[in-house]
Amino acid sequence: MESINMFQGSRVRLTAPRAGDAATMSRWHEDGWFLRLINASTARPQSESQIQAWIDETDKSDHDIVLAVRLVDTDELIGWIELTGILWNCGTTMLGIAVGDSARWDQGYGREAMELTLRYAFDELNLHRVGLTVFSYNQRAVALYEKLGFTYEGAQREFLHRGGQRHDMYYYGLLRREWETRADLDHTPATI
Repeated sequence: MESINMFQGSRVRLTAPRAGDAATMSRWHEDGWFLRLINASTARPQSESQIQAWIDETDKSDHDIVLAVRLVDTDELIGWIELTGILWNCGTTMLGIAVGDSARWDQGYGREAMELTLRYAFDELNLHRVGLTVFSYNQRAVALYEKLGFTYEGAQREFLHRGGQRHDMYYYGLLRREWETRADLDHTPATI
């Protein structure tokens, strides 16, 4: 029986955050546009120590998982993905993803990282539902989530103010059965 690495795809792999990752991530947090894509809070740079504190806090949590997204061929850190607020009794979580370097956008890395994470959430963690939020101006992310099978579930209208305009925050969700019935999935289970 062939073994499949649940944390590795053809081009990216998921790892635990490593020493030194906070320094790379803090550089991404100096880009105002990047900050406006990942967070509704006021955009402001974060130091290496602030990022490391976040990593350390989630590492201790039973309800949050942060995974580093690395290129298979070079081991370069290109982003992170997180499952937050896991309610084990309900089998639900929220997902967040960030590809830090804009030179790595639109190359399929985010999609592959999402597919690995969703397989992990449904097959390994035995979750039932994965939800996420996205700002209405982030149409690249909206298109990706819909390609992955997420269903639009509603919006908080005019949720945030950016660039002199009000923008909605959309809610999306994906249920295990919806994930399992996608025709484009490799349904080979990861084996020991």
